[in-house]
Amino acid sequence: MLDEISWKEVDFLIESALAEDFGKAGDLTTQASIPVNQTGQGDLIAKEQGRIAGLSVFQRVFYKVDPEIKLTFSLQDGAEVKKGAVIGTVNGNIASILKAERTALNFIQHLSGIATYTNQCVQAVKGTKAKITDTRKTTPLFRLLEKYAVRAGGGVNHRLGLFDMMLIKDNHIDACGSISQTIHQCLDYCDRKNLNVQIEVEIRTIRELEEAMQFPVHRIMLDNISLSVMRKAVKIVNGKIPLEASGKISLGNIRDVAETGVDYISIGALTHSVRALDLSLKLVAGKKQIDKIKNDNQ
Repeated sequence: MLDEISWKEVDFLIESALAEDFGKAGDLTTQASIPVNQTGQGDLIAKEQGRIAGLSVFQRVFYKVDPEIKLTFSLQDGAEVKKGAVIGTVNGNIASILKAERTALNFIQHLSGIATYTNQCVQAVKGTKAKITDTRKTTPLFRLLEKYAVRAGGGVNHRLGLFDMMLIKDNHIDACGSISQTIHQCLDYCDRKNLNVQIEVEIRTIRELEEAMQFPVHRIMLDNISLSVMRKAVKIVNGKIPLEASGKISLGNIRDVAETGVDYISIGALTHSVRALDLSLKLVAGKKQIDKIKNDNQ
């Protein structure tokens, strides 16, 4: 089940997606070809191996179309599935199943793609202390779901938005004049507003690292720096402040990054450009009954 997510927000996404698909006329093909009261069953099938995320959202889409539709699943979010595995079944009115099918699949395929890629990254750094984390590079309005999918894949979440953590980036530093001045401003703001939020600072050089270490920051981001500089930074910090590596990280180099000794590896691609997991919904019961009705009417 989804955790820490408001169904009110998810329902808004689902209802908007269904409205986009139905338009003003509804599902013309189903309305024209499927008997109104026909019932049947569909199987949710994995067409490739991966990690599943979003089963509750998948179920919720069908509920929004027809509360009488029943779904059962053979596994939970975060589980590994093999190609050809039946993940769950959908039972009920066939017309309703067909109306909800694509929207439901769009949600679960996207979220499962995120969980799958996240888990590939997690497995790639296994044996090191590095944790895989996401970024704010998410699909607009889908952040809660996408960050949930990252957790389902074994990753951890970075800040949710601009409101729950301070992340001092290069543009902040350039605008303020220096790392020291920017951190001073943030610390002073927290004092004045009585805020209890973590502060992370992005650094680009060893000099900036040493400057940032003079302040009570909670994490330092090593952004787009070489592995040799990264190893040097880890040695200098010596566990005093958690270090996060970021920038141009892929499955091809993630192991090398993790072996430098960093604590976190943040990857925008977990959410901003991941490939959907290939899943399908196949009617396995009801088709014969539909064929019989068509034959009887001929």
